[in-house]
Amino acid sequence: MKKMALHWKILIGMVLGILFGFLMTGFDSGREIVNDWINPFGSIFVRLLKLIAIPLILASLIKGISDLKDISKFSKIGLRTMVTYIITTVIAISIGLVIVNLVEPGAGISEETIARLTDTFAQDSGVQSKIAEAGKDRGPLQFLVDMVPDNAFQAFSNNGLMLQVIVFTILFGISMLLIGEKAARPMKNIFDSLNAVVLKMVDLIMLTAPYAVFALLAQVVVTAGDPEILTKLLAYAGVVVLGLVLMICFYLLIIKFVIGKNPFWFLKQISPAQLLAFSTSSSAATLPVTMERVEEHLGVDKEVSSFVLPVGATINMDGTSLYQAVAAVFIMQVLWPEGLTMANQLTIVVTALLASIGSAAVPGAGMVMLVIVLEAIGFPADRLPIALALIFAVDRPLDMCRTVVNVTGDATVSMLVAKAVGKLGTPKTKNWDDHLDEVK
Repeated sequence: MKKMALHWKILIGMVLGILFGFLMTGFDSGREIVNDWINPFGSIFVRLLKLIAIPLILASLIKGISDLKDISKFSKIGLRTMVTYIITTVIAISIGLVIVNLVEPGAGISEETIARLTDTFAQDSGVQSKIAEAGKDRGPLQFLVDMVPDNAFQAFSNNGLMLQVIVFTILFGISMLLIGEKAARPMKNIFDSLNAVVLKMVDLIMLTAPYAVFALLAQVVVTAGDPEILTKLLAYAGVVVLGLVLMICFYLLIIKFVIGKNPFWFLKQISPAQLLAFSTSSSAATLPVTMERVEEHLGVDKEVSSFVLPVGATINMDGTSLYQAVAAVFIMQVLWPEGLTMANQLTIVVTALLASIGSAAVPGAGMVMLVIVLEAIGFPADRLPIALALIFAVDRPLDMCRTVVNVTGDATVSMLVAKAVGKLGTPKTKNWDDHLDEVK
């Protein structure tokens, strides 16, 4: 009997998790049951993925660089990657601005709804923490300073410092190339082996993915906000989702006409990473799975994927940037209509692009980016808590959706760069039990 494909197992787990979550909302103690007995399994799964994210970046990126015979190839890959990510991010922001200006979802929000949202969320600790985090005094080039670690081991111990890990790893890998193949061989063997071990850990962790997404989605449902408030924000949420769908369509057009692959084949191969991105709301947590799918199922060479994907998980946030554009204009439509000028909207494009580079690939980072964008256009500071309260109720489900676009964008760009440098080959799928017979 043929095994059921992983993406179908994950999808079934998601559907059952949502249904179970709704069932639990019908009981007084349902939320506590899910929090105490179901959610921990989802949390363990996310922790396992985060556990191997930095070892995977370290091993994979060093292996990719050390496999290069010509160091100029790495500079070509790096330049193409950065330029492509900037272009796709600008396109995402532009799509968001066009749709939100055409639909004007803010026109349907009443004063009563604004007051209710303000009372419910304006003093929420989550809202206040986002404002405080974004309000830190930062110079225009602070994000460059933040990319360079002053302690490599401290960077390795914090998933939020992934860019620092990448900078150290690139420097380490280039230095290995420069000392010559003979001197670098022992170190290269270590990282080649480490890379294989960590990828096998990904395979083992993914065996539990269907059960984990069940737990994660059940938790999302039982902690959802007031249904009445959610319906009031339906137009805004709909505009964001429409923009995200259009961005996915843009990626599929690239897959079809630039890369020359079947878009439906692409979606099938990358779907486990997309579904995990939806469940975890974290590009960083999904990174190990994204790398495994792109290398083994899409045929991207490790020389490309080991650089493009970790960098993409930290600086390429097309879905989040699109959300910034829609959310900022929506907030202005409701609270600050006089601020809807062309100059401010151009400022949104630039600020959202720069904010995406310095933002962490973790749940909720989009809200911090939004505060930065609003401050850049001169949004009244006294209305910031109200602005965040306005969209806070639907931020988590939208965060889940935009993370899917972030991960899809990373995979698309990795294929684009791989094709450009002649590193897009035939997929070679590996299974968790390939060597099981050898150890029985």
